[in-house]
Amino acid sequence: MNFKVKKFQELTTSELYEILQLRSEVFVVEQNCVYQDIDGKDQKALHVIGIKEGTIIAYTRLFNSGEYFDTPSFGRVIIKETERKYGYGHDLIKASVQAIVDNYKETKITISAQSYLQKFYESHGFEKEGDEYLEDDIPHIKMIK
Repeated sequence: MNFKVKKFQELTTSELYEILQLRSEVFVVEQNCVYQDIDGKDQKALHVIGIKEGTIIAYTRLFNSGEYFDTPSFGRVIIKETERKYGYGHDLIKASVQAIVDNYKETKITISAQSYLQKFYESHGFEKEGDEYLEDDIPHIKMIK
């Protein structure tokens, strides 16, 4: 899998379509969560795209300090369901952290993680901060690296 980091304006219409389709597959259909995915934040974000054999199978969007939290952050973390068995989630987090360092020159990162992924993010150096809360009716926790 190869990773690309792009600003919103650099995304092709085909890439944007694939990203939105993947986000819908995972966050709306698979997780059975009706929410407004197209939230007006994509235009401010950097987009980390994982491509395997010409298809986008992994994705995150990154935000600089002050756009979501006081520190840089990432969200909309996705690995296509059929590709999760290969451990690409770890590659995606490493690529996202590196993209924050490269583009925002920061090493402290704050995320809003789905609670069931706490151990996964801890394996990448994130620590839980505060109590669990609901975001779009899904339990989340704030985590800081």
